[in-house]
Amino acid sequence: MKDSLNIAIAGATGYVGIELIKILSKHPKVKIVYLFAQKSIGKSINSFDKKINKRSLPKISKIESIDWSQIDVIFTALPNGEAHKIANKKPDDVKLIDLSADFRLENYKIYKKWYGIDHSSKNLIKNSIYAITEFSRSKLKNYNIISCPGCYPTSIQLPLIPLIKKKIINEKNIIIDSKSGYSGAGKNIKKKFNFKNLFNSVSSYGVGSHRHMAEIDQEISKISKKKIKVTFTPHLIPTFRGILSTIYLETMKKNSAKKIYNLLKKFHKNNFFVKIAKFNKPIGTGAVINTNFCHITVCKDRKKNRVIIISAIDNLIKGASGQAVQNMNVAYQLKESFGLK
Repeated sequence: MKDSLNIAIAGATGYVGIELIKILSKHPKVKIVYLFAQKSIGKSINSFDKKINKRSLPKISKIESIDWSQIDVIFTALPNGEAHKIANKKPDDVKLIDLSADFRLENYKIYKKWYGIDHSSKNLIKNSIYAITEFSRSKLKNYNIISCPGCYPTSIQLPLIPLIKKKIINEKNIIIDSKSGYSGAGKNIKKKFNFKNLFNSVSSYGVGSHRHMAEIDQEISKISKKKIKVTFTPHLIPTFRGILSTIYLETMKKNSAKKIYNLLKKFHKNNFFVKIAKFNKPIGTGAVINTNFCHITVCKDRKKNRVIIISAIDNLIKGASGQAVQNMNVAYQLKESFGLK
């Protein structure tokens, strides 16, 4: 095992790229060798965020200048389709940790259906892993392409997957309502959304057709061994960061909300970054902002066979950059919390 990992970050000037730099610049076992972007070539990353200490960091450059022999890991926080190109060029011994959707879906035809892009590295899908750290820990070291889940699916799967495994909920009746800060849409948010008063109102979008539904369906269907389609509606809220997902479930037979609470508490007992709140306690995003933690609460509904689960994360950290670093730490058998406390 090397004393230090050499890191490249592609998409360094976006919201997620900036968060990656903040985490990795404090990581005791890494050195950032390259910061890549398409614009602002030659500039200091400090010009994008004054909190970043520029003294130990390289200037922004184009990815075409990369010397692959100098790096161990490349993080890609780029628009969909770009990680395919990098995956096709990188040497086998360099790990690619991708934060786009490029390797999240196992079927390239489904990828094209939801993202409108031909998958240009189809042959590499089988060599990649879709990785929420808490569910993938034992496998990560075996893969050199690690696909990090979307922010909404992270907040949803951490409470939902353990319940699907235990078959104690009605899989045909899963309803999810999620609210996200507008940073989840990236820096080009005004081009993507033309909602009136975008920064002063709550707006639903992607109703019945949000791209993240594909990976949620894929992952819970794999666990269930049945084809499952969830009902999912996302909303943008007038705050910069944070996700709150509310999941409405129907229990099977005599299973209660308290039984589901106990199951989740037991399942996540050794998952440092997942915290289960006291039973029936409402939660919000306030306690998870700027952290890699996911907070989960289980609440009773007035109907006996219904349960309400609420999950809170920071979309830019546990939903993106933090989870990516967590995956790297586990893949290289480093302390899981390095850089993330």
